[in-house]
Amino acid sequence: MRTAVLKTMFLAAALCGLVLPPAQAEIRILGSQGGQVGPFLDLFERVRASGERVVIDGPCLSACTLVLSMVPIDRICVTRRAILGFHAARSIDPRGRIYAEPEASELVLEAYPYAVRGWIRNRGGLTSRLLLLRGRELAAIYPFCR
Repeated sequence: MRTAVLKTMFLAAALCGLVLPPAQAEIRILGSQGGQVGPFLDLFERVRASGERVVIDGPCLSACTLVLSMVPIDRICVTRRAILGFHAARSIDPRGRIYAEPEASELVLEAYPYAVRGWIRNRGGLTSRLLLLRGRELAAIYPFCR
């Protein structure tokens, strides 16, 4: 009988571990110049699936801004050092020449949250020029981290 009670208690303890949510962790972006889109999509997909909060605590430029499209807005916060930098999608051919990707730019723009999309459109849309969202304008869209 005692063995059955111990097994039941052990099973209950194990199930509680599965049911209780894990401690919330966070991903902190201290500075990213961006880069190839693929690795960022993979990373932010894992972050979204993990339930972790994203703290933007420095420059998050180019492909790094895809975090806004992939992680729910209520799991993103910014610090006073946060800067988001947006530009049009572009590719490099085998000879090293850079060329615009207008269809990809439109897809990326449409994937951003509504307020971010509006901010970008109010500044002329995604072009080769880097648009920087920071300070009060950024705080109007994303909450400051606590």
